[in-house]
Amino acid sequence: MSRETILIPDTSTTSKYGITEKKKQEIDFLTQEVLNAENEVQQYQAIVDSLTEKENKLTVDLATAEANKAQALDNKNAVDTVISNAKDLYENSKATYTELSGTENQSVTNTTQTPSGAEPKIKLVATEINTVVNKLIYSAEVINKLSNLVIRKKATNPLISDELVTMVTQASSDANNAVALTLVALESVFASQATTIEAKSAMSLELLQATKLYEFIIGEEIDNVENEDMPAANESLKYYLYTAYNITSNMYEEVLKASNDTTAQLNAAEASLSKAQVKLKSLQSGLAAANAAALAS
Repeated sequence: MSRETILIPDTSTTSKYGITEKKKQEIDFLTQEVLNAENEVQQYQAIVDSLTEKENKLTVDLATAEANKAQALDNKNAVDTVISNAKDLYENSKATYTELSGTENQSVTNTTQTPSGAEPKIKLVATEINTVVNKLIYSAEVINKLSNLVIRKKATNPLISDELVTMVTQASSDANNAVALTLVALESVFASQATTIEAKSAMSLELLQATKLYEFIIGEEIDNVENEDMPAANESLKYYLYTAYNITSNMYEEVLKASNDTTAQLNAAEASLSKAQVKLKSLQSGLAAANAAALAS
């Protein structure tokens, strides 16, 4: 009687094959997760690099905008000083002229009437003219400094218009002319004790120059006498420097806002990058461990 041979399946081989496939699938999964994590890190790194570059540029822009705003404020304060001095000069000249001529409402262009009781006051007039000269010289110095400042800044600051440069140059010329004319009047009083009518004419000319200078700076008519050289209100020295300050202030606020927004975005992006890097390192460690286990089995 023959014996039948019973074949028993080798379960150890099947079991080993199943474990190997499972480990391979795990390694493949972890490998894909690592690739995904690497891509995520690269994306966040690109965002951080871009925002860092933008923030650096905005830092420079902000410093420039702040400097421009400070300079514009200095210019605004300077023109306020010029306006105050020009106004004082005009009012002092008007008061002196009125006292000399004995009239209250007479136009500065009408110098044909003989003033009453003015001769005893010639010496006083000389003293007052001297005071006016000192104020006018101070105003001229301020205007000349402002003119030089605007011309220098024009080379580096495109916000300063050609019209403004022309305006301050003309203002400087007018101020210097006014000083020269007033000095002539003062010299005339001291040198020859000019007659009352001559003193009145000198003061009339000085008052006219002071009036034109004040009108030129503020762009407004103040004596009801037409001034062909007076600029429109929106073309005056005061208007341009006030406008320049408003523009630079607004630009500074806009750049500051953009800088703050960019910094906030950069902080958020750096936090996300750090989180993604931690995740990537964790996945890389897990993949290395899985590969080591597979090799050991």
